[in-house]
Amino acid sequence: MLKTIEGIYKDGQIELNELPSQISDSTQVLVTFLEPNKVDASKLRQLIDQLETIAGIQQGFDELNAGQTRPIQDFRQEMQQKYDMDS
Repeated sequence: MLKTIEGIYKDGQIELNELPSQISDSTQVLVTFLEPNKVDASKLRQLIDQLETIAGIQQGFDELNAGQTRPIQDFRQEMQQKYDMDS
């Protein structure tokens, strides 16, 4: 699973803008430092959405390869909910 959360690095600590949900206590993370005032907030949101979409596609391939399938209607409903939340 890929979950991206914005935050700020300050005084040697990373402060997250929100607490992650459905994450175990011992989960590996990658931290990317962005140059201040050089990243447009809307472009950052687009990048986060793209990363999560890629992760979702990979999860679908993993499920398919494992023989796990679900009705296409369930997939459509999930995508519609994501689209409605982003709008």
